[in-house]
Amino acid sequence: FCAAYQKDVALLIEGNSCYICNNCIEKSQLILTENNKNDETYINDDKSPREIKKELDKFIIGQEQAKKTVSVAVYNHYKRLSVLEQTIQIDKSNILLAGSTGTGKTLLAKTLANILNVPFVIVDATVLTEAGYVGEDVENVLVRLYQESNYDIEKTQKGIIYIDEIDKIARKNPNISITRDVSGEGVQQSLLKIIEGTIANIPPKGGRKHPEQPLVKIDTTNILFICGGTFDGITEIIKKRLKGGGIGFEKPLTNKIDKTDLLKAVCPDDFINYGFIPELMGRLPIITSLEILTPKMMLEILTTPQNSIINQYKFLFNL
Repeated sequence: FCAAYQKDVALLIEGNSCYICNNCIEKSQLILTENNKNDETYINDDKSPREIKKELDKFIIGQEQAKKTVSVAVYNHYKRLSVLEQTIQIDKSNILLAGSTGTGKTLLAKTLANILNVPFVIVDATVLTEAGYVGEDVENVLVRLYQESNYDIEKTQKGIIYIDEIDKIARKNPNISITRDVSGEGVQQSLLKIIEGTIANIPPKGGRKHPEQPLVKIDTTNILFICGGTFDGITEIIKKRLKGGGIGFEKPLTNKIDKTDLLKAVCPDDFINYGFIPELMGRLPIITSLEILTPKMMLEILTTPQNSIINQYKFLFNL
């Protein structure tokens, strides 16, 4: 087949009127694998919400409510992609995760992307600024996803972007100010169209746009955005709202809520009072909170998940 001599190869397999050696078989196998990789339909969207949650359970301890909410939202999002030609347009279900540090917001998004087999990037909101200021343009989050998708526009347009520390771009005070809030409200305004869905022109290698650079058009309509933040101090806003106003017979009776459960009662208005603009909250329809970790949960995190730290050490010692 390749004109090699029998003594130069490890193995020859006989076919009709010719032989093929082990080297040719290995090369053919590589070509087939590469070809399949390019042809694969990138999304593993045949999983039901129950199956997605079961996969999440292997890596994330507790956080039942958050896992259920996210599983259903992601399932609906990818089902929405399969029926784009229908008469009824289903809105995109972007997700907002609120929870204190270490509760597993980033891990939840990362595990989700692995389960679905889609390109995934984590972007830090703290480095984003309005266009023209020192820092990164908001469109750079798309550049990162484009690079992660191996410069394939089709894959990029079906990826997941996780924006971490989203609470850091809240307005510094709730009153509208005439002074510039470069890394706060301005960034929120810039994110609006990208999160909702627009055709964005991005420089393929990142950095600022300039006239000589060829730009790539990315449609963000089907990119799923997951935003996560600690929202330090939002519990005070929730507490104030639940307490209510009024006195005497008009004052509503409220049960005492445990401080750890306060975040479960969060609603869009609380985020607006925290410093988010109402338009941005309208584009993040799915809101879920993560519980504070109990000592029991922490112990389980060390031992139970597939890639827990104890299992990692066992594997390391085996090696």
